Amino acid sequence: MDLFGEAENWETKLNPILKKYKERKHPLDYQNTYQLLVMVVLSAQDSDANINSISPVLFEKYPTLKNLSKTDFESFLPYISKVRNHTTKAQWLLEIAKTIQNDKDIPLTMTRLTSLKGIGRKSANVILRETGKPAEGIIADLHVIRVAPRIGIIKESKDGNKVEKDLMSVLPKNIWSEIGMAISFLGRETCRPKPKCEECLLTDICNYYNTEFPKN
Repeated sequence: MDLFGEAENWETKLNPILKKYKERKHPLDYQNTYQLLVMVVLSAQDSDANINSISPVLFEKYPTLKNLSKTDFESFLPYISKVRNHTTKAQWLLEIAKTIQNDKDIPLTMTRLTSLKGIGRKSANVILRETGKPAEGIIADLHVIRVAPRIGIIKESKDGNKVEKDLMSVLPKNIWSEIGMAISFLGRETCRPKPKCEECLLTDICNYYNTEFPKN
């Protein structure tokens, strides 16, 4: 596979952001695994800030999967009406609740999580990372999709699953759990669509920076 990062020591090169963001909690303001599961499903193609804003009332009404499993579509929908694609997500969440029933039975493996409606690899990777389970992949959200090629770790792609696969092929497994969120946080705070390169910890190894601002 012809990748930018092949044979590179990316663990060492990315250590500044691994150190800065290690174990920082995901921006979704969840209190337990049930809330995390629901909020991850709701956050697809929506902002974490929006999901955080609607979650207190939602979880006051439905504090557990068991509570959620006993409601119906019409009763549930108003609680997530401000969420993008809320009708589809309501169907997914109600199906998940009826399938799992109890918070303690929420699955915490890639295979079992991705078998649930509305949970792809990105969402499953977030849940595994936040619950401290062994990484089975690398979080590839929209920030990672933008930033990883910009740094030069992989080639550009709009396909999150391809980005994840390419990252997994060049990054050592021992950093999988943290590196996705580290790159994501870098993208949220510094490597924005219009990057703030002067604030970045990775300018010495960043392909974009060294192309746009050559030292010679």
